[in-house]
Amino acid sequence: MAGAEAQGRFGRLAVCAGNALEFYEFLIYSTFAVYIGTTFFPPDLPGGTLLPSLATFGAGFLTRPIGGWAIGRLSDRVGRKAGMLLSLGLMGVAMAGLALTPGYARIGIAAPFLLLLFRLMQGFALGGEVGPATAFLVESAEERQHGQAASLQGMTQGVGILAAALVGFLLALVLPADALQAWGWRLSLLPALLVIPVAWRIRRSLPETLHQTLPRAAVDHPGDARLILCALLVIGASTVGTYTGTYATTYALTTLHMSPRIAFAAGLMIGLSIIVMAPISGRMSDRFGRRPILLFSLSCATATTIPGFWMIVHHPSPAMLLGMLGLITFASAGITSPLFAALTEAFPPHRRSTTFCCTYAVAIAVFGGTTQYAIAWLIQHTGDPMMPAYYRTGAALVGIVAALMMAETSPGATRRERRIGAVLPI
Repeated sequence: MAGAEAQGRFGRLAVCAGNALEFYEFLIYSTFAVYIGTTFFPPDLPGGTLLPSLATFGAGFLTRPIGGWAIGRLSDRVGRKAGMLLSLGLMGVAMAGLALTPGYARIGIAAPFLLLLFRLMQGFALGGEVGPATAFLVESAEERQHGQAASLQGMTQGVGILAAALVGFLLALVLPADALQAWGWRLSLLPALLVIPVAWRIRRSLPETLHQTLPRAAVDHPGDARLILCALLVIGASTVGTYTGTYATTYALTTLHMSPRIAFAAGLMIGLSIIVMAPISGRMSDRFGRRPILLFSLSCATATTIPGFWMIVHHPSPAMLLGMLGLITFASAGITSPLFAALTEAFPPHRRSTTFCCTYAVAIAVFGGTTQYAIAWLIQHTGDPMMPAYYRTGAALVGIVAALMMAETSPGATRRERRIGAVLPI
């Protein structure tokens, strides 16, 4: 028993390491969006190079549903391990391509096209990562710890955000601004490229969890379509919050006109907040249920976002930026753990990964892929630096309505608790 438990912990750790690496690779683009835009796009574009850079970042979300469906089906038919290995390998190829592609000054119009190609590949890979990784984490854990196991997915996303911001902060600390712009940002890709072969080999050694018996919670809900629709909206609210947060580096540079060091430090605060809050909300959802913790986290996001951004805008300083971003993120970072546990519990093993991947990927593509571009466009056309707060708060309010309509899935819930969401009209 002790050996099996140790093996399970090692497997979850290996999955988390690979997952964090993939999120780091995907988010490093957002962290260096200003520099990547200047490198790969013509300097004389109307409106500058930031919006095209953010549009290319958003394009990486377009292939997430396709990757979610393709890799999710592979994971449900062949095994979780096969899906995770394919996702990690594709991400490595895309990251190497991005690191080695010359800029617009050297190869002209081919530069943005190659950038787009590798972003689409990254999106395909990451779209297929979340489903099998989350399924593995939950399937390898005890039933009463599903929320805690699912929280590892949120924690590793926080680790990816933190690592991307930390690398950016260190590069800004040791390199002059012109060197960071010219070639320094490419150095941020090297750690991932070095670690990918190790992570891939570790994943090959993982046990397979697809064919393990995992009791399905007896959820009484009106049907899969309703659950998926509600999940889409809640994931949408969560991802708008996440990508509003990861926009903080660009926001601090272009809107608040702060130094690169402070801008990258903002990402550090966001990553730390997610790492701390995700396991807390996972444990709380195991104890109190998925819906109550979802509603609590979404309500906190609604209550803190506008006041927090108001303080940042009207009293701009490094301390205010870091403090308020930490507060806002910490207050809302508890959404993913109960949500991921609920989605995993609600579907049987033979379609768990596909359903999770596709639901998550579509929500991320629709909401996450457009968030940073929409915020930048709104700020540029209205001149109002509060736009990120309004956008994020509106998404959180939609998420609250959707969470109220979701049925409770936690194994310890009573039949009445599982029916609460189902009896609300949609």
